[in-house]
Amino acid sequence: MKIMLDAGARMPERAHKEDAGLDLFSREEQVILPGESAVFDTGVHVELPPGTFGKLESKSGLNVKYSVVSCGGVIDCGYTGSIAVKLYNLGDKPYMVRKGQKIVQMIIQPYLAPELEIVDRLEETERGEGGFGSTGIF
Repeated sequence: MKIMLDAGARMPERAHKEDAGLDLFSREEQVILPGESAVFDTGVHVELPPGTFGKLESKSGLNVKYSVVSCGGVIDCGYTGSIAVKLYNLGDKPYMVRKGQKIVQMIIQPYLAPELEIVDRLEETERGEGGFGSTGIF
């Protein structure tokens, strides 16, 4: 996978060789107040392999220890702009994001892109239209 870095950006990396996620890093320091959010431009540009996308996921340490999360995101294989990350502070204390800090992880995944077809009705299934709570809570 080809990577291009803007000034001040850090190369994505896996903490361990077998990790699925590539850590992306902040290029700036910024405080996120409780109940608020902030956007961080990582300065990382990627050329993803055809048939794949990058899925942004929260860092578990930020989530568990500080209640700071990313609500995810999709990097389409045709997008080559800088990857931006929106972080939300769900905690009750301000959180300072430091320059060079791991802020999100990107997982490269394959995808299917089936043709879309309008129909008058869908095939019947065992579940049908059963939605929220239709299978019970226990």
